[in-house]
Amino acid sequence: MNVPFLDLPAQQAEIADEVLPRWRQLFETAAFIGGPEVASFEDEYADYIGVGHCVGVGNGTDAIEIALRAAGIVPGDEVILPANTFIATAEAVSRVGAVPVLVDVDDEHLLIDPAAVDAAITRRTRAIVPVHLFGQTAPVEGLYPIAQRHDLVIIEDAAQSQGATSPFGRAGALGTIAATSFYPGKNLGAAGDGGAVLTDDGGLADFARSVSAHGSRTRYVHDRIGFNSRLDAIQAVELRAKLRRLDKWNDLRREAAHRYAELLADISGVRLPTVRAGNSDVWHLYVIRVEQRDRVLAELSADGIGAAIHYPTPVHLTAAYADLGYKTGAFPVAESAATHILSLPMFPHLAEDQQLRVADALRHAVNGDQQDRPAAVVHDRPNTMSHHSSQVPALSKVAVP
Repeated sequence: MNVPFLDLPAQQAEIADEVLPRWRQLFETAAFIGGPEVASFEDEYADYIGVGHCVGVGNGTDAIEIALRAAGIVPGDEVILPANTFIATAEAVSRVGAVPVLVDVDDEHLLIDPAAVDAAITRRTRAIVPVHLFGQTAPVEGLYPIAQRHDLVIIEDAAQSQGATSPFGRAGALGTIAATSFYPGKNLGAAGDGGAVLTDDGGLADFARSVSAHGSRTRYVHDRIGFNSRLDAIQAVELRAKLRRLDKWNDLRREAAHRYAELLADISGVRLPTVRAGNSDVWHLYVIRVEQRDRVLAELSADGIGAAIHYPTPVHLTAAYADLGYKTGAFPVAESAATHILSLPMFPHLAEDQQLRVADALRHAVNGDQQDRPAAVVHDRPNTMSHHSSQVPALSKVAVP
């Protein structure tokens, strides 16, 4: 039995009876741009996240750029972000003319390290971008004192965390403004590209909406230079249907993560992911760490297991960002993780027999060739995955000025 890394057709099958008739109506009326479907999704998603405003845009990268612009980031400003993120986070900073300043992450959860952020601040620093990586919220509460002390804005990259919570609220409602992606593989994914900007600040939301529509709120009246980045009605129909199922699907991901923790606990040399205290993880990815990762990945692939790597090269070691001047060794945790991390199949419809198959294949890949040599044990430690209700107290608003 082969096991896919992701099973999007299963999601589509579950929502087909709801989505297809509404798509047919859109095609009959040709109401593709804007309209009630987009407006309804924006309202519903803002309410789900717990913010006052949601602005649908064309994709997640645009969402980060628009959030940066709305927050007042201009050319020459410095923006701090973690070294282990998808390059889009840094690209958005570059696209507004600002300078990405990279920092290391903590070794336990691979999330941005507040102490590293504090050490990286200069007189040109204007913002911090915590990335809610792999499905759980970054330690934003540890960044607030730093941001307040230096008059910085916190801009969340919430692309991998739709529905994830901390004791202070959902991802996307923890900073001054946030960006998310609705790329099809996300926990809340569209039928193509899509994204959103989230904020409680009406002025920032108006700015974001204007920038995403050529700097205009009224046709042919352009108040600023913007560009074209709109969430279309086809995607809004898809997202509305999936949003109604998101909590259920996230709960299924949590159940799958719990099964993985039990199935993989006895495999020597596999370091399991853990959940940060107080967080409710939505397990966008289930990321383990192993020695000889590339060999293990190749063996899993040959055995029909759809594993992947997120991400094999930290931002500072990509050719695109060589001019930042960082060298190998600049961020040892991120660099070490990049050589060990391995994402196992994870999706809401992942069945128990599929996970048994993954566990057996992984056990063989990690230990099967070690009969004649000592086992290479990687950071063995007990699994401490915590299980929290998806309901948490309302966000205590300690907004950054």
